[in-house]
Amino acid sequence: MGVPGIRSPRPLSLQDESQPVAEFFNNSWGLAPWAAYTLAALIQVALLINVVAGGALVFIWMERKIAGRIQDRLGPTRVGGKFGWLQTLADGLKLLTKEDLMPNGADGMLFRIAPYVSFCASFAAYAALPFAFNWVALPMNVGVFFIIAVLGLEVFGVILAGYASASKWSLFGAMREAAQVVSYEVPLGMCIVVPVVIAGSMDLVKIGQAQEGWFVNWFVLHDPFTFLIFWVYFTCAIASVNRAPFDLAEAESELVAGFHTEYSGLRWSFFFMAEYGSMFAVSGLAAILFFGGWNGPLPITHWLGLDTATNPVLHYFGNLLGMINFMGKCVAGVTFMMWVRWTLPRLRIDQVMKTCLKYCTPIAAAMFLGAVVWTYCFPGGLWIHPRVPMGDVREEWIGNEPAQPKDPGGSNAANPNGVPSSSPGLHAAGGLPWDIRGYVQRLPQRGCVSGGAKRTQPRWGWDSLVSFSTQGSPPMAANPGLGDGSPLGYGTGTQGA
Repeated sequence: MGVPGIRSPRPLSLQDESQPVAEFFNNSWGLAPWAAYTLAALIQVALLINVVAGGALVFIWMERKIAGRIQDRLGPTRVGGKFGWLQTLADGLKLLTKEDLMPNGADGMLFRIAPYVSFCASFAAYAALPFAFNWVALPMNVGVFFIIAVLGLEVFGVILAGYASASKWSLFGAMREAAQVVSYEVPLGMCIVVPVVIAGSMDLVKIGQAQEGWFVNWFVLHDPFTFLIFWVYFTCAIASVNRAPFDLAEAESELVAGFHTEYSGLRWSFFFMAEYGSMFAVSGLAAILFFGGWNGPLPITHWLGLDTATNPVLHYFGNLLGMINFMGKCVAGVTFMMWVRWTLPRLRIDQVMKTCLKYCTPIAAAMFLGAVVWTYCFPGGLWIHPRVPMGDVREEWIGNEPAQPKDPGGSNAANPNGVPSSSPGLHAAGGLPWDIRGYVQRLPQRGCVSGGAKRTQPRWGWDSLVSFSTQGSPPMAANPGLGDGSPLGYGTGTQGA
């Protein structure tokens, strides 16, 4: 796998991103494919929903203790010992026993489904969030886009709750949330594009692996523009998950409790689970995009040989360490959001919109242009380990163009670029479109400094493209000058420390 880091011991491919749990049920238990994938999906859903529900229990307790510390008081101290460990669990049991009320003029169906819409939108984002290398429920090469798109659907639950509650306070809160979320999605999207441009991929696994090695490989330290745009991202993320000082949808000093004024019991708790689940999700996205994901500040797993271990137990242990590291970064992000909530006063709605349109959006646009220019001028970065030039990291499906049978020999109207007819595999499956063949032939040779050795290699190997087009899958080690098993013959594949 071509990544802007110090090494790439584990090349990504479509086979690596398959579902090993479903394959185990299909091969070992003899289940039908549909049954195997259904059982694997249920297991993954159970694991992820425990992350969301368990995280909400911990984060509610943390919020109370952090708020107490900032306000010079103790917080929960009675239930579950002097630190109040079981306070959240006691509150959950209380909510389960409370009566489920609904206003007389409310829309019954919309009122009932609104909390579940918010929770499902927050929960669905975890399907594409990797917790370690290839530890992701639904591998996809557009994971960044999927998470942002799904998290944006949470606002529909808020709007439904405000509209269906037959309360002017709830309706005001819902309209505020709609205006706020739609506005902040613009600078949030521009902030996310910067790490995507640096890594050359929207696959979160690839973006995380692109920061492998020492902490200086983290994208937040790639250039000053990316460092600044991280703070814009975090500001927009706080606004997108409806946290103070941007919690105008609740605003208990103005709107009683905002959009969930008329809710009680279990349905009220689903709104809170969705909020804390979204906080963890945007913190995890920030950890992958800017802070190395599951890669720690020091390459400890590489020193121990866990990342390249052939023993499945050692490899699993290495991924487990990476998951712990990743979840620690997520918890740190959630803690920072709580710190901000209990430190800064709530803004007015006009100040919230002004912050988005007059500050966050222009700053994000300027930082995006600066990061692009920086990446173009300094493609290898200025830190310890050189990086692959922008654009060398490509998705596996690039090059799988539809067959267009043409005469492979000579330079004529059908073959304007004059690709030699002796090129291997051109007749099978029709070969590649001629404009791509000519482009590949004209690609310059680039010297890549990797692990202390300088090697000259093409950005896109012609033989690799031909083999990919004719065989239908990325060839491994198609470029004889690499020998690292990189798909399509790109990437550094270095083994240096």
